[in-house]
Amino acid sequence: MRISDGVEWAIHVCGVLAAVPEGRSVPGAKLAEFHELPPAYLAKHLQALSRAGIVTADRGVKGGYRLGRAAAKISLLDIVLAIEGPQPAFRCTEIRQRGPCPTPPWACRKACPIARAFLAAEDAWRQSLAGVTVADMNAAAVAESFDDKRRREFRAWLAGALQ
Repeated sequence: MRISDGVEWAIHVCGVLAAVPEGRSVPGAKLAEFHELPPAYLAKHLQALSRAGIVTADRGVKGGYRLGRAAAKISLLDIVLAIEGPQPAFRCTEIRQRGPCPTPPWACRKACPIARAFLAAEDAWRQSLAGVTVADMNAAAVAESFDDKRRREFRAWLAGALQ
C-alpha cells in the first residue's frame, strides 16, 4: 500500500490550522509556503479537505482556510479518506477463477484467504488511524520537536499569515 504525499501534506496543514484562532483563516498560498509545497497541488488537496468538511474555505480578498471542526474531532482516517477516497487498498479480482484450473464459482462464494488477510489488515489500519486525531498529532509534535524558539517562530509566522 502506498499513501500519496497529499495525505502527509493534508495532515500537516490541518496541524497548522489547528493553531488558528476562532474566526480567522490562513490563505492557501501561506499554507503552501509554510512547508514549501507546490501551491497548485496543495490547493487540490485543500479542496478535497473542504468537500469532506475537514476545512472551511473563506472566499474573497480576506479568504483562507480554517478547520471545519475541532482538531480533536478530525481523525487521521478522515483525512486519508478525504484525500485518497473511500475505496479499499486491496481489490480482489478473483484471479482464482481464471486459467487452466479455475476455482469453480460455488467455491468462490466467500472471500479467499488472501482477500480475507488483506481486508483484515486494512480494517486494523483504518481502526488505528480512526483512533488518532489532529489534536493528538499536534500534542506529540509539540512535545517532541517544539522548543521555546520554535514556538516563538511558529507564532510569529502564524500572526503574519492570518486573515
